[in-house]
Amino acid sequence: MIDKKALDVQVGHQIKKAREAAGYTQDKFAELIGMGVKNVSAIERGVVGVSLSTVKKICKTLHISSDSLIMDEPCDTDTDKLDFLVERIKRLSPKQFDLALDFNNKIFEAFTLQSSEPARNKSD
Repeated sequence: MIDKKALDVQVGHQIKKAREAAGYTQDKFAELIGMGVKNVSAIERGVVGVSLSTVKKICKTLHISSDSLIMDEPCDTDTDKLDFLVERIKRLSPKQFDLALDFNNKIFEAFTLQSSEPARNKSD
């Protein structure tokens, strides 16, 4: 069985990878989960353990499974960012999913408009 210190380091490492994959700085992430930046840093370094209530907040905020943090399952970001994104989307509520879908459609619409614009002359 894994000792507590090794578990703290493993969980902290997984939290850091998931936070970075989600595009959050430690400052923003700390704000979202209601912690101080120093606490988040200590957790990510494995200096301190993390409570179950904090694991729950982290998983809800990042839309990830607690298994990816605790059970030493490889974080989806190790292999494929698309798989990571799909797993996060699967964990959204129906209302959140609809908002994400609408936002995604707007992004692709903007990409389409951008790619159909004529190239500008650098002297303009």
